[in-house]
Amino acid sequence: MRILIATDAWHPQVNGVVRTLTSLARSAAAFGAEIEFLTPDGFPSIGVPTYPGLRVALPNRREIAGRIEAASPDAIHIATEGPIGWAARAYCRRRNLAFTTSYTTRFPEYIAVRSIIPLSMSYAVLRHFHAAAAMTMVAATSLKQELGRRGFRKLGTWTRGVDTGLFTPDEPVELDLPRPVFMTMGRVAVEKNLEAFLALELPGSKVVIGDGPQKAELARRYPKVKFLGEKTGKDLPRYLAAADVFVFPSLTDTFGVVQLEALACGTPVAAFPVTGPLDVIADHPVGALDSNLRSACIRALGMSRQACRNFALERSWENSARQFIGNLSALQPSRRPRSASRVTGRSAVQG
Repeated sequence: MRILIATDAWHPQVNGVVRTLTSLARSAAAFGAEIEFLTPDGFPSIGVPTYPGLRVALPNRREIAGRIEAASPDAIHIATEGPIGWAARAYCRRRNLAFTTSYTTRFPEYIAVRSIIPLSMSYAVLRHFHAAAAMTMVAATSLKQELGRRGFRKLGTWTRGVDTGLFTPDEPVELDLPRPVFMTMGRVAVEKNLEAFLALELPGSKVVIGDGPQKAELARRYPKVKFLGEKTGKDLPRYLAAADVFVFPSLTDTFGVVQLEALACGTPVAAFPVTGPLDVIADHPVGALDSNLRSACIRALGMSRQACRNFALERSWENSARQFIGNLSALQPSRRPRSASRVTGRSAVQG
């Protein structure tokens, strides 16, 4: 099966959507699937005033059509609701092609903390976007139930996984910090709710891994917190393995792949009992969920690191890829787009 995934989120961005898509492409080959990506590469872009550091592509209709037709996919999946996603959706609608989507980011909540646009308006736009899909794939059961209550239909499940070969407890870095070490990782931005963690009275040390528009402000306001910047590749798991507790303060993530990455490194998780943590941690003895985040952090200290590693070993990207491909196969997309007789400026990325 040849699959084309349209996405506004792509390298060099560092986030859960990009990690999910690249891991999916790597694992899908084992099931006879070839994944190609339609990304912002090659399109002009503009910055987003309410989201410092983020740029969005400005695709044109002809180029989008050319790239889709050059890929000649058996199935089309739209991963994001940005300009690339809307353009790919419009192409499929014009040609009566079946396509699937995924709900990966809580844009209504992200927008609400940065503007006066009400949640109801943002959800209405997203409901319209996904209503045209043959299936909207959702990673978390609790989010699937919430979207159902908000009027979303044709919802399916596509879980997430972790690369347990990369994320291991081996060779943790030496952190010359008072123990215990409470660590968080991700984009340093207002929607990640980092202050709920940084403001806690905790023993030992607090560490933040990542970069983003709030980093300078938060580093100034919380001088005792160690902001170590972005870590990638083999460095990242070494830092996660060096922590005593991984703290996940977000209230808006749809899953939180980083929780599984921390667990694969043997580090228990502390989080609020919301979508994402409720689905990943639930009542398993690998993390603590509490509306009092400090209590969750203290309880997580006593949890078995081996139990965390064992839990992660059962949640592979291969299983995630199998589920994704199964969703597409069951839908039997209507027909393949015709091949383009002339395509210029193709910039799709092979998975």
